[in-house]
Amino acid sequence: MKRPQTILAVVLTLWLAGAASAQEPKKRLLVVGQSKGYQHEAISTAMVTLYNLGRGNGLWDTTFRTDCGAITKKPLKYEAKNLDHYDALVFFTDGNLDMDDEQKAALLSFVRDDGKGFIGVHSAAITFTSWPEYGAMLGGVFDGHPWGQFDAPLIVEAPDFPGLGRLPRSFTLKDEIYQIKNFARNDVRVLMRLDPDKLDLSKKGVHAKGNDFAVVWARNYGKGRVLYNGLGHREEAWNRPDLQEMWVESVKWSLGMVPGDVQPRAKP
Repeated sequence: MKRPQTILAVVLTLWLAGAASAQEPKKRLLVVGQSKGYQHEAISTAMVTLYNLGRGNGLWDTTFRTDCGAITKKPLKYEAKNLDHYDALVFFTDGNLDMDDEQKAALLSFVRDDGKGFIGVHSAAITFTSWPEYGAMLGGVFDGHPWGQFDAPLIVEAPDFPGLGRLPRSFTLKDEIYQIKNFARNDVRVLMRLDPDKLDLSKKGVHAKGNDFAVVWARNYGKGRVLYNGLGHREEAWNRPDLQEMWVESVKWSLGMVPGDVQPRAKP
């Protein structure tokens, strides 16, 4: 006699749990694609990919901006949303963006003080190169791309980090990889790097210390989370299913939805 009641109770509990989960508000992702120097054709692909991935998994809503008007803590007119509306910010940008001092302070505070997320994609490392605080938050800045677009030999250094476990431990991707300066392994956890044994180190402009060419890294910045991913110059980095999974998990980590170990490690 009690068994039907038990089954009914279980079904009701599961239904209530599902209903509560469905009512949880989605996370909000702001993607800024402003170019003030070098035009990257993949920015549109990146924006659409992040929008489609969020819509497909139902975990986040994506807002696109090709200007920096939303990067402020000031109230905005006409129902426009400022940084207080968002949970994480993605920069696929370059050059000195249209941001005044208040906006710059708001960006740093968004991550450091509010505990939100920031993802810098590819040319985010060549953004605000004369603003030291931005480079310090990101973890490094552009220092040339001596190989141009090439078949980059990549090593996944942190397969335990969200999104990297299903990637091959080493693989090749045609892309443009930046050399980075003002970078230190004791400030970040390197997630992916170039394989120096498969690089032409005689190329003009190659001068990374210890032949350590970090491509993807993550770190804490105050209360917040920062991830830089140097891939993305070409559309291949956005269209491959395994790399799309990498982007999904990177966004989830930046949104605080999944944990990720960012304890710095020495180069293996």
